[in-house]
Amino acid sequence: MDLNQVTVSVTNIDKAIEFYEKLGLELIVKTEHYARFVAPGNEATFSIHQSVHFQTNDTVVYFETTDVDKTIAELKLKGVEIIQEPVLQTWLWYESYLNDPDGNKICIYFAGKNRLYPPWRIKKE
Repeated sequence: MDLNQVTVSVTNIDKAIEFYEKLGLELIVKTEHYARFVAPGNEATFSIHQSVHFQTNDTVVYFETTDVDKTIAELKLKGVEIIQEPVLQTWLWYESYLNDPDGNKICIYFAGKNRLYPPWRIKKE
């Protein structure tokens, strides 16, 4: 099974499109209430859907980059508010957090080999 896409709800489709384009995502589909993006070099997609019954939740969308500090500096120059500066977490991921215009939490991170192979990974016998 392959991951195809993740979709999050937003209240303003145009404002959300502008935000996700600032993150570097390429808009590939746009309708009145829906938009889909691809991250350059990836096949999985990310989409947004305008929801009448929007409510915030605990969903976190993770975008990996090899240079978190550079990515966060570039986002700041574009006016994106960072809610947590980059920090090395105890689970060995270097992470920074921000919110999209609707409060959906976004994590910009680098995990490298620890994404799939952390030291505590369950070993198959």
